[in-house]
Amino acid sequence: MKISLCTITFRHHLLSLEQIADWASRNGFQGIEIWGAHAQNIPFASGYDGRWLAAFGLQVPMISDYLPLEQPDALTPKTTAVLHQARRWGSNNIRTFAGKVGSAAISAEDRAQITGALRQACAQIADQGCYLLIETHPGTLADTLASTIQLVEEVDHPALAINFDALHVWEGGDDPVAAHQILCPKVRNYHFKNIADRSELPVFAPDNIYNAAGSRQGIVPLFDGAMPYDALLDDLKDTPDAPVSLEWFGADVFNTLKRDCDALRRMMSTRPTSQLQHAS
Repeated sequence: MKISLCTITFRHHLLSLEQIADWASRNGFQGIEIWGAHAQNIPFASGYDGRWLAAFGLQVPMISDYLPLEQPDALTPKTTAVLHQARRWGSNNIRTFAGKVGSAAISAEDRAQITGALRQACAQIADQGCYLLIETHPGTLADTLASTIQLVEEVDHPALAINFDALHVWEGGDDPVAAHQILCPKVRNYHFKNIADRSELPVFAPDNIYNAAGSRQGIVPLFDGAMPYDALLDDLKDTPDAPVSLEWFGADVFNTLKRDCDALRRMMSTRPTSQLQHAS
């Protein structure tokens, strides 16, 4: 398993990317998932790029951005800008949300508009050898397994992939293991996080979680929460290079990230893969 931290964790911290990279390299991480807002505000003249990050033993599994799918005139230039960042950081995965309206609330016309925009973005991204990852997330067209499957079928493009946010799959009412077994051919990255109780899931609503004064009530370390990860980790045991980003939004950032990273590695070490058994 290749474990990354997310720069979105540090959205309200006064830290440089160099400080984050140095800490990550010394504490068991193999990558840094870069938030689009951070990527676009790191000057190219700074010299920060994928080669610079590789000197720390780190890579960028994904650029996490938000394509303006509802704005046809803005979509192509924004996609071009994100592709530029992907090349800069040596990543071929670009994350976006599948719109801003949940599957139960959207009209057929608006759904067709979003899927058409995704198909257009996929075509542009595929030309550069990249993939567009739709995140499983409430308030989007990937808020349930059924809608996510439908979305993949509607977009019908090989460059469309999935960022499998396990907690949000669980939030949508689906079993994460069953959903993963169906979606895994399309999954290219994972987000892992947890919550103390299902009733506290609204803490992750964008209007709250991106707000410096927003509540963090209920956000807990990965293995202390209401969603059990054991069965999903069992399902991943034969995928030793699975790219997992620990998406932490709470306090005590460094201690929690190190604790979760160490715990995740320990848990995976008790689930030997067939490849490891063969190698031994």
